[in-house]
Amino acid sequence: MNMDRKRFLGLVLVLALASARAAELPPMLNLPGTGGDVAKIDFARLPVLKGQHAVVCPYEEAWQFQLHNYLLHHEGKFWCMWSAGPVVEDVPTQHVRYATSADGLSWSAPKNLTGMPAEGRAYIARGFWVRDGELLALAASYRGTAAFGVDKDLKLVAFGWDKARDAWTQKAVVFENAINNFAPQKLSTGEWMMTRRDARFNVSMLIGGVKSLTDWQVVPVVDRLAALKSSKFSPDEPVWWELADGTLLSAIRDNGGSQRLFRSVSTDHGRTWSEPEISNYPNSTSKLFTLQTSRGFRVLVSNANPAVGRRELHLAISEDGRQFTRLARLDIPSPRATTFQYPHVIEHEGSLFIAFSNKKNITEVLKVPLAEVARLRDKRGEP
Repeated sequence: MNMDRKRFLGLVLVLALASARAAELPPMLNLPGTGGDVAKIDFARLPVLKGQHAVVCPYEEAWQFQLHNYLLHHEGKFWCMWSAGPVVEDVPTQHVRYATSADGLSWSAPKNLTGMPAEGRAYIARGFWVRDGELLALAASYRGTAAFGVDKDLKLVAFGWDKARDAWTQKAVVFENAINNFAPQKLSTGEWMMTRRDARFNVSMLIGGVKSLTDWQVVPVVDRLAALKSSKFSPDEPVWWELADGTLLSAIRDNGGSQRLFRSVSTDHGRTWSEPEISNYPNSTSKLFTLQTSRGFRVLVSNANPAVGRRELHLAISEDGRQFTRLARLDIPSPRATTFQYPHVIEHEGSLFIAFSNKKNITEVLKVPLAEVARLRDKRGEP
């Protein structure tokens, strides 16, 4: 048997094993009393998590659009970035702004992070990344309106923080034809990995980032056209996390109308992924984020009630990273006629800080004590 044949058979075996592992996964959301049937969830009776609410950047007449917010705590202060544009999202002149805070609740006036884009171009905020002690900010740059389509010249760009100059400077084009969803995370192998979509919404993983900012291996996850043809799955905004045994899970938003998250599994440190399968986890066709906490449980923040769309944000808890068994609504003190979307979460000194966009034109944050989340976790036999 020649080497190419052996490699092919080996790949087939790996994919078969990954698919088998995916089939073994429990229901992604299994609240007490539901048996994994999300139709039994009474969202009106969910526990409510309260916290301290603050505005990072209020509505601005000049740059009315605010979305794609990210948080970081680095060297004694909080950082927040977001996309800022005129009226609607992802049109030319959209750029990335940022603010800082000592406590995560009182924020400085916003400043321009990327600078104004070249004529006819725009930026989308893509997250903070601390690599080898250096503070980086990622942004997707593209031509025209929207990052997806034909002739977009889409690229992922890194900016570095120059502490001496108190300013950001462009460092490198990290990858061509790429927009990530969140900043790279460390695998147990020591490599970095981040999700990537190309200009046609195909999903892959970028693995590397150790030797240099531009050193990445591409691992395909979902071909959008093939997925649409086979299951009407239209992938968007994936997230991933690593379990204690090294298994990687990915949850992917579906724009195809299922109002569910899709899941994919990797058992070889991200080198191959199972074909994404629909989960029972409800999603209002919006972005989500997940974080492993210092208390040993994982949280997932999303718009989990399709009946109300983005008018509510929810926090779920998982003990093992495979199944989420608690769900609560975040109590955000805003008028009823509003929407909350695109959460990002960090943990700092016993609290979760959850950034999100209100109506796509205000950047806000909610500080929730981890002790309150833990109390929700410890309840038994309640919905």
